[in-house]
This record gives sequence, C-alpha cells and structure tokens, in this order.
Amino acid sequence: MGAPPKVHLVDGTYELFRSYFGSPKRRNAQGQEVGALRGLLGSMITLLHEPDVTHVGIAFDHVIESFRNELFDGYKTGEGIPVELSSQFHPAEDVCRALGLTVWPLVEFEADDGLATVAARFADDPAVGEVVICSPDKDMAQCVRPGVTMRDRMRKKSLDEDGVREKFGVSPGSIPDYLALVGDAADGIPGIPRWGAKSAGAVLTRYGHLEQIPDSADAWDVAVRGAAALAQNLAARREDAALYRTLATLRTDAPCPESLDELRWDGPRDGFAAVCEWLGDARALARVPRRDA
Repeated sequence: MGAPPKVHLVDGTYELFRSYFGSPKRRNAQGQEVGALRGLLGSMITLLHEPDVTHVGIAFDHVIESFRNELFDGYKTGEGIPVELSSQFHPAEDVCRALGLTVWPLVEFEADDGLATVAARFADDPAVGEVVICSPDKDMAQCVRPGVTMRDRMRKKSLDEDGVREKFGVSPGSIPDYLALVGDAADGIPGIPRWGAKSAGAVLTRYGHLEQIPDSADAWDVAVRGAAALAQNLAARREDAALYRTLATLRTDAPCPESLDELRWDGPRDGFAAVCEWLGDARALARVPRRDA
C-alpha cells in the first residue's frame, strides 16, 4: 500500500478573483465575458497535474454576503465588484463541476468556512496523509495544525505551524485574536486603534487570547512600545474586539459532508467538452491529465 492521499482544498472565490485581475479578458461566441473562467480552469488543470493531487474540493462564495453581515454592518459585501466579474461567479462553479471537482457553493457560510470545515474533519483521519489548504488568505492560518498546512500556489510557499508563527508572530490558535486587534481590511474588520502586527504578536504570544490580556499595561509582563495606549484602547473596546474575533473565527459546521472517496478526482464529467466549447477553450480538453480508474 502507498502513502495515504493528500486532500487539497481550494479557495475558489480567491482563484476566480485572481484570474479576473490576472488573466486576459475574453468573450465567448455568445458575447459573454469568460476570461476569469478560462483562467480558473487553467489553474485547476495545473493543480491536477501535480503528482500528489488526487483528492480535491473547491469552495465558492455563492453570494458574497454571509451570516457575518448580520453581526456587523461594516463587514464586506458585494458592493464594488465589477459586473463582468460577478457574472462569472455561478458559471465558475459549473466549470469546476464539469472538470470533475467536488464543489461547495456556500450561501450562509463563506468559502473559508467550507475549507475550515473539511480541514477539521480530515485533520486526524488516519486515511489522510495531509490536508493542504490552497489559499494565501491569512484567515486560513487558524486552521493550520499537525496534518494541515496552507499553500500559496502563486508564490509557491507553504506554511506549517512554525511558518504561521514566523509570518504572523502568533500561533494558529491566536489568529482570530490577532485579526481582531490589527483588523482585516479585506473583510471590513477595523481592528482596535494603534494595534499593529508587532504589538499584537508580542502580546498574544504572551497571553494567547483577548480575554487573558490585562486591562492595565502595568499588569503586562511583556515589553511593548506604547503599551499604555494599547491597553487603554483595548480596555475601552472589549466588546468590539470580541465581535471582531467572532467575525474572524472560521466556522467548522458548513454543509460540506463529502467523504474522502467522494473527493477523489477521477476525471472530467461527460459535459466537460461542451463547457470548453462554451468557453471557447477547446485546448483545455487536451491539457486535462489522464487518471487511471
């Protein structure tokens, strides 16, 4: 018997955005913009060509808004997304299904929640060699643990637990607290005034979580520049910080129930050729790797 397979989990929304801004614009025979879809398809085919990629799932924000918008008015929305990009959201799911990938189109949850759910389920499964989260999103760093890594495919960099500590200055379990303090502009989380990466990293390395940080800097036993102002701002905004941490904490109960066998990629579905024709990308057929049954 060979080594247990790896499970590769892909942030489809990130991949689609990256393709939209990084791939040439193209229209199909019907006049629809499909450049991002062609870029996404090419990226997934490239992933499937890697020798250790056998089990794959890809999650999408079927709609941008999620339960987090009900918790905080400032959380990210679909406002400002170009129409030519938003029009490719749902077709992106169809393209990936046609390629034969397991697709999770999430509505109440976000794509990140889907990836976190599946990663948590397979992290300790002896039938799985490793869970590889294909996303550079710092939110995903909280999922890293023994058996789970993050991978930035574009930069060809991977992060294990030590890598997360080196990059963010905190352990994976403190990432939601870190984002609550420093904020996350991409998600609309403002953070706590004056808290930055270095101060949050130093304080959370010592105390771990928001509730363990003393209100008064006089009680801190870690040296941080501007500690008095940092402590004062946090003490005055404890409720805000707790809310921001909730927003930054990924859920692990998203509707992604597929088994390991169901994640195995066995080749494109019957309608794949028609999808390639619709995209005006007949060459994609020849680029898809062959897999033995």
